[in-house]
Amino acid sequence: MITVAALDSLPTPVVAIELEAMEANIRAMQEVCTRHGVQLWPHIKTHKMVEIARRQLAAGAAGLTCAKLGEAEAMLPSGVRRIFIAHSLVDLRQAPRLRRLRESLDELVLAVTSPLHAAALERLLAHAGLTLPVLMAVDTGLGREGARTAAGAQETARAIAASPHLRLIGLYTHEGQTYGLPPAERPAFTRDVLARLAAVRDTIDPRLTLWPGCSVTASTMAQLPGVHAVRPGAYVLADLALAETTQVVGREGCALTVVATVVDKPEPDLALIDAGSKVFSSDKTPAGHAGRAADGRDLNVVRCNEEHGYVRGSDVAGVAIGDRIAFIPAHVCTVVNLTDTVAVVAQGRLAATWRVDARGKVT
Repeated sequence: MITVAALDSLPTPVVAIELEAMEANIRAMQEVCTRHGVQLWPHIKTHKMVEIARRQLAAGAAGLTCAKLGEAEAMLPSGVRRIFIAHSLVDLRQAPRLRRLRESLDELVLAVTSPLHAAALERLLAHAGLTLPVLMAVDTGLGREGARTAAGAQETARAIAASPHLRLIGLYTHEGQTYGLPPAERPAFTRDVLARLAAVRDTIDPRLTLWPGCSVTASTMAQLPGVHAVRPGAYVLADLALAETTQVVGREGCALTVVATVVDKPEPDLALIDAGSKVFSSDKTPAGHAGRAADGRDLNVVRCNEEHGYVRGSDVAGVAIGDRIAFIPAHVCTVVNLTDTVAVVAQGRLAATWRVDARGKVT
């Protein structure tokens, strides 16, 4: 757990990472993937930092997953050689960037999400003068992108086969609805997701690879037969969604915290802190909390304005103006994207400041 005293020299609010916890998360995920012969392509949308990507690659990650071209471009200094962009690229204006990105890598894999998208991506790649491998999206229950039925997947596969600049190598899915399941139901659900993905694959070509992707299911997926690669993101830093809602990790796995200062106590059972929605984001737990005290005290960020967090709980009475408190955020990905830098604490001391290289890279 982050030692608040280690950050005494820094003004708050500050987003901090405990290095030992983060590296333990990296090792644990890589070990299960390596042990079962599954490739790990971690999604960098969570951390957006070259320094963390370097550590994931050094531990054995086969490549990186990115949401946008800008994220992929920002990760190049990490030494990454293989990138999967898990988003629907369509804009012809991106052709020069796409060409430069491909020239910087050994392998660039793109996503195809529908027959209509296959046509749009074909135009983009033709404009860029590229022929690239693609993964086809299959919806396994989240209700976002991807084929909803086997027939729909076959239609998308035919559209890909008819596209000279697309080469289908596998199927991917994001089983993000797992976050809403009771932990006891998760193993059976995970097996069902993989079975559905494999069944769709077999109607097209049994040789295609399978790439599920979610931090909640990744460790289990990696142990199931037939999985080629997993693409978890939040596992590297963790948050209340992983520690409490899904119970995938313990609090010791929550490597990132928001350290804030109590600036007022307008009521005996209410403390105001100097971190609001511009730090925590608008995401909350099912109970409506943006953050919870990392040290186990009953201190919950129950509401946010832009610059203030409202803290309530049975331990608020013991809190004084000027106190610094470390909070585990509800959703780590959005917190990281709201800060320019993070403070890195190692062995209880402030060790470094890392830039969030892909912050705001949404194109």
